[in-house]
Amino acid sequence: MTILAYLIPISLFLGGVGLVFFVYTVKSNQYDDPEGDARRILSDEYDDHPKP
Repeated sequence: MTILAYLIPISLFLGGVGLVFFVYTVKSNQYDDPEGDARRILSDEYDDHPKP
């Protein structure tokens, strides 16, 4: 039972770290165009030069 005294704070800490990294990725616009790649792979046109 005393193991819960260690596991609960550790799991809360790791969950908080994951949440902080998720918020960081959202704020740094890493999820701007999730559907663009899915549509681009079905296109017959090849774009060798990515958008700046």
